[in-house]
Amino acid sequence: MSQFTPKLFSSADDHLAFHVTHPAERHTTATRQRISGPALRTFLNIVSKWALSPEDQRALLGWLPRSSFYKLRKTADPLLSYDELERISLVIGIYKALHILFPEDHLADAWVNLANTNPEFGGHAPIERMKQSIDGLYSVRRLLDSRRGQ
Repeated sequence: MSQFTPKLFSSADDHLAFHVTHPAERHTTATRQRISGPALRTFLNIVSKWALSPEDQRALLGWLPRSSFYKLRKTADPLLSYDELERISLVIGIYKALHILFPEDHLADAWVNLANTNPEFGGHAPIERMKQSIDGLYSVRRLLDSRRGQ
């Protein structure tokens, strides 16, 4: 499969182009290696803003073994699995949606930990649903996207 690079600006601004990976190549080791570091750093920044415990962080990543999780956090050049990258993508999407819906950063960052009366959450904090499975992450992402009118 060939990679394609959509251009944002004219050829004089080629250094501003961004790289988009063809969907068929997203499972390859080379692609996962290229995006794992930035994805993990972004994830760790988000869960820090959400004030999540290491156990909550492990749950969002699919319950990595504790030792693997701590080693991964210290690795300069990590290689995440496709499942872990998909989960991180969902967390990033949830974070983005919250910051669009709630212009106040403190409210957007607190939302995942606040009790919620939406039937999806049954009075519990959204993080509890998000920790259950990748389906929980998808359902929270879909809920927020629907609130944004997406």
